[in-house]
Amino acid sequence: MRPWLRRSLWGALGLALLAGAAVAAGMRLAERKMQRQLVLQVADVPLREDAASVERGRYLFASRGCVDCHGANGAGRTFIDDPNGMLVRGPNLTPGAHSAVRGYRSIDWVRILRHGVKRDGRPALVMPSEDYNRLTDDDLAALVAHVRQLPAVDGEPGAVRLPPPVKLLYALGVVQDAYEKIDHRLPPQQPVAEGVTPAHGAYVANMCLGCHGPGLSGGRIPGGPPDWPAASNLTSGEGSVMPRYASAEQFRRMLATGKRPDGTAVSPVMPFGSLQAMSATDADALYLYLKALPPRPAGGR
Repeated sequence: MRPWLRRSLWGALGLALLAGAAVAAGMRLAERKMQRQLVLQVADVPLREDAASVERGRYLFASRGCVDCHGANGAGRTFIDDPNGMLVRGPNLTPGAHSAVRGYRSIDWVRILRHGVKRDGRPALVMPSEDYNRLTDDDLAALVAHVRQLPAVDGEPGAVRLPPPVKLLYALGVVQDAYEKIDHRLPPQQPVAEGVTPAHGAYVANMCLGCHGPGLSGGRIPGGPPDWPAASNLTSGEGSVMPRYASAEQFRRMLATGKRPDGTAVSPVMPFGSLQAMSATDADALYLYLKALPPRPAGGR
């Protein structure tokens, strides 16, 4: 064998070994990161059981994304099962078999909803706690009140399986867990009068942060399956989808049907299971808020 060829082969082998070692190290780092213990002092929110809170919680559960991950009955559902190896199954929130919340205290609900921290101190991986971090104390208590009175249904354990490329991105901080996405220093959101106003729309828009980003300008959803489309730009910047909707009625109809005014279908990645349950007041307020957003470049999240 010629010397230059031998050197090339040894060099290629060395690079392959280094790459393999780097991948292995990244996978170990990802596993340690998933298992890390988070110590967080948070303000408690007392539990409620009154009928008004349960009814408000029922609406929030139906319209704020919970049904898309946990199912209408709260027993959990698989919402990502990608051929490339990604699996995400929302856990059972009822008292039935494989319940993930049996024995939860009020402080445990606050930690998982507002801060993305499980009862055992580990970070939640896919839970969109950044969306729920800005719930008012009243709405957080109402949501929990509804969940706590759900009838027992036997479900499967919650599951998150990340393919190696996503795990490596998680180890590098490109893909973040729920805890990493939140400013934990923020005080609880103060109540805003419910009505068709941009202020109330801003409160409703918190449910959009997980996919469309903190600036609502969209882009690829970090860690999402490769066939998922980029989230749309909801600001008034270049590439915005908002000019498609000339009125709040058109926008509301899209949320209810999953179709644009021209009849084309919006990606089913959108949580239409929840959006179709949104009240006219919430939908119209959201429209006003989004139409007034200052421009941001599409994809800036």
